[in-house]
Amino acid sequence: MSVGCKIIKTIKRPDRALVEAFKGMPVANIDDCMNRTAAVRSDICPLNKAPLLGTAFTVKVPEGDNLMFHVAMDMAQPGDVIVIDAGGDPNRAIFGELMITYCQKRGLAGVIVDGAIRDSDEIAAMDFPVYAKAAIPNGPYKNGPGEINTVISFGGKIIRPGDIIVGDGDGIVVIKPEEAADIAAATKKVMEKEAGIMKHIVEDGTYIRPWVAEKVKEIGAEIIE
Repeated sequence: MSVGCKIIKTIKRPDRALVEAFKGMPVANIDDCMNRTAAVRSDICPLNKAPLLGTAFTVKVPEGDNLMFHVAMDMAQPGDVIVIDAGGDPNRAIFGELMITYCQKRGLAGVIVDGAIRDSDEIAAMDFPVYAKAAIPNGPYKNGPGEINTVISFGGKIIRPGDIIVGDGDGIVVIKPEEAADIAAATKKVMEKEAGIMKHIVEDGTYIRPWVAEKVKEIGAEIIE
């Protein structure tokens, strides 16, 4: 049996226009439109300021081993984000500058790992999105096993091959393609609403939100003059 050692070559990717609908959308606004439950854990952080947007190409590796990531780098297509479940291990890096440079040259959309990286200074200077839980000099082993394009757990979220991955300085959200059109439309409305609020704050110093007074009344707060 191939338990824990499997490579699935063909995955279903969403239409690129659907993915691009999230370009430039703040992750916080997207998450608000997903009942504020779509973000991966906060300990998986950006290594640089490059925006993250693409489709999930999933990899599961044993802690401290990157054999299947080497395989995945050659298999993934332009626009894919390689999403690595490394068990959250912070003590052995899964990749560094060389592998990330190769991913960038291949036109991939980013690499994110629930685990550690190294060469963090060099990656920080790159215009290619990388997120990780930690940085450490200890390099990886290359023994396997591992899985490619199976359903994985990443930062507390379940990620399927082909899911839409969006990230900025606040973190990462995961979007199911079948829900993406509605979420993108809702997020656009939130962005337009917030732009109007910001305009009033900047131009006339007002921030009108009647729900605050209503909520204070609802909780029965004692008001002392």
